[in-house]
Amino acid sequence: MSQSNNSSVIKDKKIEAVLNRLHKEADNQTTSLIFHHLPEIPRFLLGKGLKWDKKNIDFYEDKYIPIEKEQGYFIYLLARSINAKTIVEYGTSFGISTIYLATAVRDNGGGLVIGTEIVHKKVVQARKFIAEAGLENYVNILEGDALESLKSLNQTVDMVLIDGWPPIALDVLKLIDPFIRKGGIVISDNIGTFKKDMKSYVNFLQDPANGYCSTTLNLRGGTELAVKSK
Repeated sequence: MSQSNNSSVIKDKKIEAVLNRLHKEADNQTTSLIFHHLPEIPRFLLGKGLKWDKKNIDFYEDKYIPIEKEQGYFIYLLARSINAKTIVEYGTSFGISTIYLATAVRDNGGGLVIGTEIVHKKVVQARKFIAEAGLENYVNILEGDALESLKSLNQTVDMVLIDGWPPIALDVLKLIDPFIRKGGIVISDNIGTFKKDMKSYVNFLQDPANGYCSTTLNLRGGTELAVKSK
């Protein structure tokens, strides 16, 4: 996929400029991420995933760790294709993925992206970046533990993006699941990066008994795409 084709997906130049700047800032953190995780490469090679201790959690408090541009364009187009009006995002971080989703909701004629983020500094910055893109009227970020904040959910959900702390991804999905409409989409990042942490999550989505049709796409080493089938 060429950059010229990609750049045509988001038509709003103001939004595209904000996204380009934020992706560049995220890319500038790559070296820091690599050096931080060098000692854990053997764990990754053995399929054990990241050690979720306080040291690692604290390290991520100022890291963007966003979806990639291609994933952003993909979730935008998915949201447009199903005319999504209500989208829930687990793991807002600094709001890059939220901007793609909110742009889709706006372009669909209006609606709301319900974001979740536990780190206060990220919530503040995400709201700032979203406002810079002119999308603040389409986003509500719930600050705090998603397993608590999402208990207030009481509306039909068209689409879900799972991109937060992997060990509780399945618990978060089960909390949202009763509100996802038939034909609704669940898109999940980090499937390839955190195989061990996300194994039970993927198994749940790929078991037809749980009401989903699901497959793993080769986006960023593994992005799960599921459709609510019943």
